Amino acid sequence: MTASVELVEFDDVVARFDPMLGIEVHVELSTNTKMFCGCPTEFGAEPNTQVCPVCLGMPGALPVVNRAAVESAIRIGLALNCSIAPWGRFARKNYFYPDMPKNFQTSQYDEPIAVDGFLDLTLDDGEVVRIGIERAHMEEDTGKSLHVGGADGRIHGADHSLLDYNRAGVPLIEIVTKMIPDTGARAPEVARAYVTALRDLVKSLGVSDVRMDQGSMRADVNLSLSPAGSGTLGTRTETKNVNSLRSVERAVRHEMGRQAGVLDAGIEIIQETRHFDESTGHTRAGRRKETSEDYRYFPEPDLVPIAPSAEWVEELRGTLPELPWERRRRIQDEWGVSDEEIRDLVNAGALDLVEATVAAGASSQESRSWWVAYLAQQANTREVELTDLPITPAQVARVIQQVADGELTNKLARQVVDGVLAGEGSPDEVVAARGLKVVSDEGELIAAVDAALAEQPDVVEKIRGGKVAAAGAIVGAVMKATKGQADAKRVKELVVERAGA
Repeated sequence: MTASVELVEFDDVVARFDPMLGIEVHVELSTNTKMFCGCPTEFGAEPNTQVCPVCLGMPGALPVVNRAAVESAIRIGLALNCSIAPWGRFARKNYFYPDMPKNFQTSQYDEPIAVDGFLDLTLDDGEVVRIGIERAHMEEDTGKSLHVGGADGRIHGADHSLLDYNRAGVPLIEIVTKMIPDTGARAPEVARAYVTALRDLVKSLGVSDVRMDQGSMRADVNLSLSPAGSGTLGTRTETKNVNSLRSVERAVRHEMGRQAGVLDAGIEIIQETRHFDESTGHTRAGRRKETSEDYRYFPEPDLVPIAPSAEWVEELRGTLPELPWERRRRIQDEWGVSDEEIRDLVNAGALDLVEATVAAGASSQESRSWWVAYLAQQANTREVELTDLPITPAQVARVIQQVADGELTNKLARQVVDGVLAGEGSPDEVVAARGLKVVSDEGELIAAVDAALAEQPDVVEKIRGGKVAAAGAIVGAVMKATKGQADAKRVKELVVERAGA
């Protein structure tokens, strides 16, 4: 019924409606084994090879809580300024779907491990927005369904479905925000900034690789609209499993325009789950959204309550690393860079790489230049993330050192980096194999300069007549003769000197 509704322009939406945001983020923990059994959690294994009677829900199989997962949950809660509950239970969340082999999910319901926290975001213009954290609770992941035969990989139109239970039982932390009001036109930006900040925080804790492309971090975006200034709450939709930062922002923007169009058409918003289509940037209807009553929660009878002692919580608090915003401030002070420059590094995904390159001995300025310029271009060309380029910070630092030592020119250095990216070995191996080292033998340079001067006597006369700029033609000839391996500055000095200017 709402498929034909036209989207309302974004500026018109924010002029007439107040958006209300809520974001639920699921984070798969990087434990060696699953939440309630000893099966491994390696990503990409052959389907249904990492399963056992417990995670398959076989009769009589009894779960045991993964202590490492509980520790990770507590550390996440502490980093989010939450209170850690001294007592909590697991519950059975009942629903019937093929990718959940037990027909219920072991989760936490009314007694989560962490509650009432916050995360402060700094937007690009420096505005700070505090996002309230309602709760962070532990649960297990579901399996994966592969729908075959349809046009878009979803169940509608598929011929058959395949089930992989390797992921069933992998430890999950679900982090739920409080309602985020008063964001107005910045709602899409705030949503992306929050998920970005949360990803960086969880990654810094070392409890998850937060690979959104592999599903180890997934965002559900709840959004509703109400008439501007009314103070009422609209009916919300939940866009499920959004798997990139850019898509989080796009999903919010599209859903705002879609809901405004539905309301303008005099149609009620349906409380439902929706799916985000990467190719179109649009959301589409999923299923009617269940309420907590639909899930028929009841306490899990096969698991004892979780009761972390105050001493254990404080011990884990002491293991928290330097948090991302603290680290960025320290780095900014050490390198003497502006707020804008540090944001650019973060947005480019280059901060860790630059810091590692500096740690390997390079200057921060040269490290930044390489990663956010030439190497970022190479990543874009290859359509990969910077971190996926086949070159290490130590190798970049070595190239920077070779330039500083006069062994390479900047042009040659790029060729060396190209060789490393092509899998030809280390920077030194590429230099040796390609013969890229700068010609530093003074006698060899003089011979090349004299040969070039002899070939262009008219240019020599111009130089002798005071037109030093004419030396560029001779310098170019020498650089060509030496295959770009001469120091252009030294070549120019020799040209002027040998021409007798």
